[in-house]
Amino acid sequence: MISKKCKYALKALLYISKNSGGKAILTSSIAQDENIPRKFLESILRTLRNNQILYSKRGKEGGFLLLRDPKEIYIVEIMRIMDGPVAMLPCVSLNYYQSCEECDEKNCAIKGMFETIRDKTLEVLGGTSLHDLNQQ
Repeated sequence: MISKKCKYALKALLYISKNSGGKAILTSSIAQDENIPRKFLESILRTLRNNQILYSKRGKEGGFLLLRDPKEIYIVEIMRIMDGPVAMLPCVSLNYYQSCEECDEKNCAIKGMFETIRDKTLEVLGGTSLHDLNQQ
């Protein structure tokens, strides 16, 4: 299950990609239209800016813009920024691997299944961009 933070990040990015038209989008507009608590959204947008997903602009025409084309921003990237590992077990994570303390990985009966789940999940999330979601 993804966190609310990740869900709101995806909703905010989709909102920005649909509505910007090259103009910066105000935090207040996103918060109101997507029903996201403003203070929580500010923290999320700051994280996305710090990870080079968004650009923030100050002043009269201020707000947030995507730094890249929505076709180049994949859901897996946002999920990793907001929630960390995508894999359900640390021993099958590609980017956040940790061995399981209580387990002998070579003889683990469930590791193979969770590697398959990881691979299928990455196939979907890594092959789906903001642009793709906006087309649905």
